[in-house]
Amino acid sequence: MKRLTAYVSGHVQRTGYRARVVDLARALGLRGTVENLDDGRVKITAEGDDDKLRWFEDAIDIKNALISVSSIETVYSSTMGDFSNFYKVVGPDETDSRLDTAAIQLKDLIGAVNNMNNNLGGKMDVMIQKQDRMLEKQDQMLEKQDQMLEKQDQMLEKQDQMLDTQKEMVKLQHHLLDEVKDSRRDLKTYLDRRFEKLEGEVGEMRFALKAKGII
Repeated sequence: MKRLTAYVSGHVQRTGYRARVVDLARALGLRGTVENLDDGRVKITAEGDDDKLRWFEDAIDIKNALISVSSIETVYSSTMGDFSNFYKVVGPDETDSRLDTAAIQLKDLIGAVNNMNNNLGGKMDVMIQKQDRMLEKQDQMLEKQDQMLEKQDQMLEKQDQMLDTQKEMVKLQHHLLDEVKDSRRDLKTYLDRRFEKLEGEVGEMRFALKAKGII
């Protein structure tokens, strides 16, 4: 059996550090005390088996969100048997101080929660604004698509009109071609008849001239 006296420095007062030390010591079956010192350190006195004290020395080096042990000064000596259990030594004004500390911590916690809510609310507002902008852009894109489709319909309508015009022109060309063909046939028939008539008249004139002895 030995006694361990440890002086713990760091952020260890009013952080729940002593309660953790009490839990660790009682779990190991150690006897002793833990108390706050005026210089900001925590003093631990523990008696028990040597191997348990060594494990306890490592376990009290705690670092988490609230507790931050920076150094531990240890002294081992012979046990005196002064303790029947392990407990926390509380000063006369410490309870009120702990309540004040708890109130401050609660206030800080409420402030942090409010800030978190404000941040979340602001982020949600930003997200909603971005969604509104995206929806507005989608509406603009749909409107442009509608305009493009309308223009395509107009172009198709004009193409249909052009095709109709081309068909009419082709029909007109065929009609004109038929008229030209008919005119050529009529002209040929007329010319053939005129040639025949002229040939007849020339023949009669030759016959008359021969009869008179002119030719």
